[in-house]
Amino acid sequence: MTCQSSLATFPLCLFGLLMLATLQVSDAQTGVCYGMLGSSLPPKSRVINLYKEKNIRRMRLYDPNHEALEALRNSGIEVIQDVPNINALQYVASNQQNADNWVRDNILRYPDVNFKYIAVGNEVSPLNGDTSRYVTYVVPAMKNIQRSISSNGLSGKIKVSTSVDMGLTTNPYPPSHGVFKGEVGQYVGPIIQFLKDNNSPLLVNIYPYFSLNDQPDLLDYALFKSPRNTPDGEYKSLFYAMLDVVYAALEKAGAPNMQIVVSETGWPTEGGNQANVENARTYNSNLIQAVKGGTPKRRGRAIEAYIFAMFDEDNKRGDPVEKHWGIFSANGQAKYPLSFN
Repeated sequence: MTCQSSLATFPLCLFGLLMLATLQVSDAQTGVCYGMLGSSLPPKSRVINLYKEKNIRRMRLYDPNHEALEALRNSGIEVIQDVPNINALQYVASNQQNADNWVRDNILRYPDVNFKYIAVGNEVSPLNGDTSRYVTYVVPAMKNIQRSISSNGLSGKIKVSTSVDMGLTTNPYPPSHGVFKGEVGQYVGPIIQFLKDNNSPLLVNIYPYFSLNDQPDLLDYALFKSPRNTPDGEYKSLFYAMLDVVYAALEKAGAPNMQIVVSETGWPTEGGNQANVENARTYNSNLIQAVKGGTPKRRGRAIEAYIFAMFDEDNKRGDPVEKHWGIFSANGQAKYPLSFN
């Protein structure tokens, strides 16, 4: 925005600049994922109040939990609502009536909940033994949900997508060399085409923490503390580089303008190497600031991101580190200072 120097235009120009700044900060406001696989978690209504008290204005909800959705009514919190892999994904994919029933029960029933995205499946991949059995359901389920959303006049309000992980891409240097792996082409191609047809973003889970398993020297880079020079220019963090890998892969797949929403990112507080409270505080605090700007490939474009997770989830399967990503303890106390203002 260019301002003239006359006094007559100054108030209007100042107002415009303030509005632009407000919009950019709003676009970048970081959300938090609300997983429920933990023992002794607070009641759903208390959790929603905690979101509001801490000015967390975005949430990812992995299951259409009706107690949580009731508490979300009129909260103004923007919601990513998942269609879970287990039970729901095959059901929704099998026919249009099932998708209509799912949308009726979990979306239309809550007109005063601010649904922003429906994530049809989470980290489904032909390369992942735990989720590969769901591959054939993802695109049919997305199409059925989209038809149901559209028939109810919500296509302009709610975007349908799916949430993928970085395992679908190569791990290149520099980031501009990013590409989807050849063996996932038949799976990813129809997803990208669906998103292009419906002007929807791709949801991507990005975890710099897991890159440390192979390259422990990346710690400061992963924590936004030590920039690195690449042939693509300076990267302030591994998070930016990983995000640009996916942007590069989308460009090569014919979707150069597709938006990415970071549907999960974060840092564990225990259970693995470099998993501690201080590193988690550093990563998440720096992330909240970093998403206000763009990556080298998307400069000036705010990043919508969701921190994983609200609470530890001790009932999750897998390695011990999977259980310790919460930013709050079960009693609602913050594990470490973190400002969402």
